[in-house]
Amino acid sequence: MSTDLLLQSPGGLVAEALNRFVTDITEALPDIIAGLVFLILAAVGVKLIMTVVRAALRRTVPGESPVYRQFVATIVAVFLWFGIGLSFLSIVGLDGIATSLGTAAGFLALGVSYATSNMIADAVAGVYLLRDRDFNPGDTVDIGGTTGVVQSIELRKTRLTVDDDTVVRGNAEIEKKWTKKDDATDNDGPDGADAAADSAT
Repeated sequence: MSTDLLLQSPGGLVAEALNRFVTDITEALPDIIAGLVFLILAAVGVKLIMTVVRAALRRTVPGESPVYRQFVATIVAVFLWFGIGLSFLSIVGLDGIATSLGTAAGFLALGVSYATSNMIADAVAGVYLLRDRDFNPGDTVDIGGTTGVVQSIELRKTRLTVDDDTVVRGNAEIEKKWTKKDDATDNDGPDGADAAADSAT
């Protein structure tokens, strides 16, 4: 600390600190305003882009489940906003923080992907099942020796009706080993034989 600062009164020190603060704010104001304008324009741009993405998904995959379309749209939105956040930090002069966040986000993504590998596997398998025209609610399927009727297909799990009970399985498990049972095979059972005999009489 210099001699001049030591000789200043407390009031003078406070005034000098305020002056420096105001000066720093004044110098940073153009960058802050530019950053705010960028955020406003980016928000409008993201809204327009997401509108186009959702419309494109409805046109290209009209028969798909809304869950699948929402999943794709959410991934696009997350990437867009992450890029906008890094760009905003660079605009306001925080390039070092933006670089650090980008690097940290990469390591974080690796850690999260490893920790949630099963969840991601179920979600990816769910996308395939939702797009598979041979796997729909109401179909009778065999999954590793368990035969049931598909109730609903969600992004991470599928619900089956098995002997009046509801069975929930992860989509990754189902996608590996499911077999669709032909409805005609149901007529080979005892009920089908009785029905055939009744119709014959």
